Formats: sequence, C-alpha cells, structure tokens
Amino acid sequence: MNPLLLDILITLGFMLTGYLIGSIPTGYIVAKIMGVDIQKLGSGNIGATNILRNLGIVPAAIVVFLDPLKGMLSVSIPMLLGLDSVTIALTAGFTLLGNLFNVFLGFKGGKGVATSMGIFLGIDPLITILAIFLGVSTIALSRFVSLGSLLGVLSAPVMILARGNFIFPYFFLTIAIAGLVFYKHRENIEKLAKGKERRLGAK
Repeated sequence: MNPLLLDILITLGFMLTGYLIGSIPTGYIVAKIMGVDIQKLGSGNIGATNILRNLGIVPAAIVVFLDPLKGMLSVSIPMLLGLDSVTIALTAGFTLLGNLFNVFLGFKGGKGVATSMGIFLGIDPLITILAIFLGVSTIALSRFVSLGSLLGVLSAPVMILARGNFIFPYFFLTIAIAGLVFYKHRENIEKLAKGKERRLGAK
C-alpha cells in the first residue's frame, strides 16, 4: 500500500477512535445508574456542574475523574505509538467533538472543559496545571464555574504562545478547543454579561 495512503488511513482511524472515546457519556451513565435522566434535570447538561447541582458531590467527582481520563486516553495511545503531532492533534480534536456532540445522545453532550483538561494534560502537563490553577482560583473567588472554566481554557494557548518554541499542531489544537468550549458556553457568557449567571452553591 502507498505509504501516504496508509498514513491517512491511520490518522482517520485514530480520529474515529477519538470521537468514540469522547462520546462515552460519563455524566449520563452515572446519572442513569442513580436512576435519573440528567438531560431532564437542571440545565440538561451531562457535565459535572449539572451533576453536582442535581445529584451531589460524589457523582460529580466521578464525572470529574472520568471525563479528563477520556481526553488523556485518546492522546496517550497515538503518542505512545510514536505517531506524528498532526495525528495526535486531530485525534484530540475529534475526542472533544465526541464529548460536545455525542452521537449516542442525539449529538448533544457536555461543554468540554473536563475532557479538554485531560487532553491538555496528555500533551503539555505544565501548561495544563497552570491553566487549572487559574480556573480553580477564579471559581473559588467568583463562584462562577463558567467564568473559571473559560479563563482556564483560554489561558492555555496564551501561555503556550508566551512560552514560545511550541509545536504548531498542538498550539492550533488549543485555539480550536478554546473556540469550541466558548461556543458551548455562549449562553453562560450571555448570562455573565447580564449578571444573571448562577453562582456555585446558589439555591
């Protein structure tokens, strides 16, 4: 087989694999085990914040652990196999798409923050730890989960650019992820602008 064609097929295979890994609806499954449909509670989102508000801290903690694991797994496999950065970045991007637009849930899904965190951890742990620190600090000070999530995700490409000497496919991946996460948070951004966003712990 033509080597170029083989490389393309391998990349496509990992993109599909990444999408399917990302599509594992962890929040939905955890809620179903508890006997509820999380898509019918609160915001209807299957992410950890909606799980926390409606089911409590333990189910939310499980989702917070499993969602990043999906991202880490998807990038770790091609990285361990020594595949190129373009294939790894595309695999990561499609993993996030699976999380955001889940084929098993009618192309609905989470908002991608936890899965993005796992992806970033697999690719650049130092930048990820700094981004998580910024995000968590913002949440602790403001009690706005959405604001902390957005600042954390946005800070990743900014810090990579500031550090310099970066790998272009990974840098563009962080920009694409930030764009997708901001898109999924568009309602939260509107509520923040209007002063109507719900704070963590608010009744």
